[in-house]
Amino acid sequence: MRISGPAAVLVCCLPGLAAVAALVWCAYMVDRSVTASRTAHPLAAARATAPHTAPRPPVVPRAAWLGQGGTPRKQPPPRYDDKVVAVFVHHTDSPNTYRCADTPRIIRDLYAGQTGTRAWDDIGYNFLVDRCGTIYEGRAGGVDRPVTGAHTLGFNHRTTGIAAIGTFTAGAEVPRVMTEAIAALAAWKLGLSGTDPRADVRLISSNSHSRFAAGTPATLPALAGHNDGYMTTCPGAALTARLPEIRDLAARLQGRP
Repeated sequence: MRISGPAAVLVCCLPGLAAVAALVWCAYMVDRSVTASRTAHPLAAARATAPHTAPRPPVVPRAAWLGQGGTPRKQPPPRYDDKVVAVFVHHTDSPNTYRCADTPRIIRDLYAGQTGTRAWDDIGYNFLVDRCGTIYEGRAGGVDRPVTGAHTLGFNHRTTGIAAIGTFTAGAEVPRVMTEAIAALAAWKLGLSGTDPRADVRLISSNSHSRFAAGTPATLPALAGHNDGYMTTCPGAALTARLPEIRDLAARLQGRP
């Protein structure tokens, strides 16, 4: 059978048209794949860099307690580290039977003692937690930033100091809302560096008056007691006994199994 000219042209072009169609389809599918990959990439990167984070708990700013006591003493600019990989828990060794409405005054007294009698440039603790579970900003520099504190001699770098307001020696009651607030704060601060609150971390001692000679690497709990890094009974036997529970809760708040 003889095929007319136009039809012959169409038939002859069919293989070429099929190849072009196939190329267009492949290009479309590759473009969809690349687009999907680009769309998913920021989330995948975020999960890879910080897979276990926790929300920031409410923190009362230092102006709430410092502003009530007149003009603060002049102090040098805050110092910062690159990140926070450990938390040290303290107690303030002050009375337990206080009204939570008096917490600003108590912190102000601690500030006055540390900057006056001890001649420190600021309060040493990065945060303080009262018996009602309220978290207060301590040392200046910004709660979201890795501020270098003055709370654990030899281990103030890359750490945060959290002080429980009260005295928690053996037999003392440690309010649950206080330990829950400490856990929430630790989960958030450690989560910013992807640190598991139940893990051990490697820190370098900067002062031979700590438990380790200056320059010595020390393996310490990521959520530690003051006495893990320094020769002291702080944060007291009662609060020390609650640290495993606080670590576990902080890990759960980070979404860890």
